[in-house]
Amino acid sequence: MVDAVIAVQLLENLQDTLEPWPWAYTTIVLCALALAAWLANFVTKRILLRGLRRLVRRLPGHGAGNEGGSNLRVISRLANVVPSMVIAAGIRIVPDLPPQLVEFVIGACRAWAVLTVALAVSHALDAANELYERRPDARNKPIKGYLQVVKIVVFVVAGLSIVATLLGVKLGPLVTGLGAATAVLMLIFQDTILSLVASVQISGDGRVRLGDWIEMPSQNADGDVIDIALHTITVQNFDKTITTIPTKKLVTESFKNWRGMQEAGGRRIKRALYLDQHSVGFVDEETLARLQQFAVLGDYLRDKQAELAQWNTGLQAKGMAAVNARRVTNLGTFRAYVERYLRQHPGIHTDMTLLVRQLQPTTEGLPLEVYCFTRTTAWAGYEGIQSDVFDHLLAILPVFGLRVFQASSDAMLMAAQQQRVAAE
Repeated sequence: MVDAVIAVQLLENLQDTLEPWPWAYTTIVLCALALAAWLANFVTKRILLRGLRRLVRRLPGHGAGNEGGSNLRVISRLANVVPSMVIAAGIRIVPDLPPQLVEFVIGACRAWAVLTVALAVSHALDAANELYERRPDARNKPIKGYLQVVKIVVFVVAGLSIVATLLGVKLGPLVTGLGAATAVLMLIFQDTILSLVASVQISGDGRVRLGDWIEMPSQNADGDVIDIALHTITVQNFDKTITTIPTKKLVTESFKNWRGMQEAGGRRIKRALYLDQHSVGFVDEETLARLQQFAVLGDYLRDKQAELAQWNTGLQAKGMAAVNARRVTNLGTFRAYVERYLRQHPGIHTDMTLLVRQLQPTTEGLPLEVYCFTRTTAWAGYEGIQSDVFDHLLAILPVFGLRVFQASSDAMLMAAQQQRVAAE
């Protein structure tokens, strides 16, 4: 109490001394108030936050390089309220200031405090999202879009409160007055409302999750989902470019999600060899003897020959001509070989669909389609297995007397030239 009396006396003496200069005392008090606000900010941020950082480092699960992340950003934002409150409380004791200026400064300090609290809440929501994303199931149910909606509400309320504070009116009547402008607000926030509904649907049915490979040609997107926000889905394409897709597009337009393929553990190969139909024919005895040396064809040729022998014996008993007899074809034998080769390939998933089938002949040849699944879903591994399979099939085709069809092939021309050279 004695110190306070002494301080008051010193201020009165200083005011009497500076009486010939009316604004000198006011300026000194303003400087003292600014210094007090700076000291409050310094003490709060430098001392309090430093102590909190040391406390956070000692908590379990926090290393020396972890500064507390968003948690300390929340406290740092809230610390900015202290100097504004110091100014708002001390501006009234500054003499000779116009009342309108005092009220404006107080209102500005309160508005700053509201904005600071709103920013602190925003950082708190970011911290909550960071903590949530550490959960194992966070990528399946992201909450970032919902938190962004909360941020929008917080900043809208904060903006209305700031306007009400600066205008010197209560918040309730201001909100009531804005009720008449609801249609305009809905028009302004139309995209936000649609994005919110889309985010709820996406999160609810799990059609898109972080890490999913999606393909959306209409948006030039073909890659992995790296972020799911309120308004946009961010996709990193395989060429390392970034595509942002409006969230509502994933509800109103079609896209392909490859997650099912990755979860199934097998990636499909659906590719055809186009064979020259002129190379298809019956297998003679010499070729048949050579094909019997393939281990994978032993049981097929044995069973096939027994079946054909039984059929042909029945024809002979009926006295039918030999032209009605059935014989082994090189295409059928090759088709059987490809199927058995795939079933023994270590990279092919034999528990999934495996087919080797003929398709409708075209002007480009007879398609022999391979339909199977690889054991790996990784891009590089998948392409390696597919290339290995077709490298082998293309190389072994001539053993079966078959040729690949090529529209621009000059093989026949070269063969004719070689025949002319040999004849000469």
